[in-house]
Amino acid sequence: MAPKLPLHHPVEQSSTANAGGQAAAHPAPRYGIKRWLLTTNHKEIGSLYLIFSLTMFFIGGTFAMVVRAELFQPGLQLVEPEFFNQMTTMHGLIMVFGAIMPSFVGLANWMIPLQIGAPDMALPRLNNFSFWLLPVAFTLLLSTLLMPGGGPNFGWTFYAPLSTTYAPPSTTFFILSLHIAGISSILGAINIIATVLNLRAPGMRMMDMPLFCWTWLITAFLLIAVMPVLAGAVTMMLMDINFGTSFFNAAGGGDPVLFQHLFWFFGHPEVYIMILPAFGIVSAIIPTFSRKRLFGYASMVYATGAIAILSFMVWAHHMFTVGMPLTAELFFMYTTMLIAVPTGVKVFNWVATMFRGSISFEPPMLFALAFVVQFTIGGFSGLMLAISPADFQYHDTYFVVAHFHYVLVPGALFAILAAAYYWLPKWTGHYPNLRLAQWHFWLSVIGVNLTFFPMHFAGLAGMPRRIPDYALQFADFNLASSLGGFLFGASQLLFVWLIIKCVRGGEKAPAKAWEGAEDLEWSVPSPAPLHTFEHPPTFRHESK
Repeated sequence: MAPKLPLHHPVEQSSTANAGGQAAAHPAPRYGIKRWLLTTNHKEIGSLYLIFSLTMFFIGGTFAMVVRAELFQPGLQLVEPEFFNQMTTMHGLIMVFGAIMPSFVGLANWMIPLQIGAPDMALPRLNNFSFWLLPVAFTLLLSTLLMPGGGPNFGWTFYAPLSTTYAPPSTTFFILSLHIAGISSILGAINIIATVLNLRAPGMRMMDMPLFCWTWLITAFLLIAVMPVLAGAVTMMLMDINFGTSFFNAAGGGDPVLFQHLFWFFGHPEVYIMILPAFGIVSAIIPTFSRKRLFGYASMVYATGAIAILSFMVWAHHMFTVGMPLTAELFFMYTTMLIAVPTGVKVFNWVATMFRGSISFEPPMLFALAFVVQFTIGGFSGLMLAISPADFQYHDTYFVVAHFHYVLVPGALFAILAAAYYWLPKWTGHYPNLRLAQWHFWLSVIGVNLTFFPMHFAGLAGMPRRIPDYALQFADFNLASSLGGFLFGASQLLFVWLIIKCVRGGEKAPAKAWEGAEDLEWSVPSPAPLHTFEHPPTFRHESK
């Protein structure tokens, strides 16, 4: 039997919003700040998420620039080691929890209802609440920098006892901010699951959904499974710091390695929470600009599910050096290698989709191609880290920093940039300036590789991570990385300028902004009206 494919299905739209962009059944929107504080519209909440994540991206990026400026040459240059540690910690926390994750939630808010023919998210008021928790959480986190003793200084993984016994007083506020952000993530995940399972257009089966909806559905289940684990771990930290318990304090009978088990049982699925939606984005863009259907749709769905399941079975590969039994080392080594199989299925299917396609290289496709190539490089270095005896050499060096950033910057971040360029015509009604977007792409690619590729060699030569000074033999690697970091950071200002220009005007985009685009969101006008579907569209199936 021929596989069921979600692309190229003809769609009959029963009714959309009226020409004024406002469905008659809905009240007129509020104006001013009250509109944004109280909105329950999925597009406006999606825009709030995206603006918030972009703001956090530049704040976290500024902290990274402080780190790279300090490491520009050997010796202590600009900041004290204590403040350097605060910058490395805050950079990681803000980029992971404040930039990458909220941007994917923003894309989900904007696009999932459009892609499945839903009028809105299933729980609109909860949607509003889950967003407004985030500014509270990150204002609290950033305020720790102004508190006595400064902000968190123990790395973004906040290992005990550094984060308990030796932590600054502001750590309690850091824990509270993580709790608030975690509640936001769980509520957002519940909303996405309820929307996908209950609000699909009549006739749309689960295996008809675009891959972006599938990847987000699986991601939402991952969030619900692992965020409570993080909440438990930081609550135990809170008890150790303030109430005299000894969960992680060896002097009181606790075990600091227990914290690592708890953190990484959350942390490794968290890595896939930050990359699975990117898989969905790339799976939408590559078929569009290859003018072909996605190769192996069903296998992509099953591979996503397999990655999610395996992500719970590999957490201790971050802990090979803590003294695990040999049997445990072998188990986690083999399961980590196994996770490369479904990931390889995805890469193979993307390449097969492009094979003999009529490919054009608009900015979304450029970022998607860079994603495929450079995420694969990050995957290969991950396989190197999976080999337990070799990991003893790589562990806690800049090789790990290089691996992690190759997965998250040209991986997750490039997918987000690709999504922005891909869906901006649908959001604003205008095309972005494609020539400037190509400049942004090339500057970003050069900056990313100049920043992170030398870190592999610095790590293999033995440079530890999270140090403000280093030996002379690492100087050239760090000089190149700092120059690349400044180039990459500056090039993102061009992205902001492109967005502002696109919102203000530019070449008008039709409903189907890209020639090969076939998903349901391209059947509604550009820009998408405030209330898209007054009545759900009817989804018809092609005979195979």
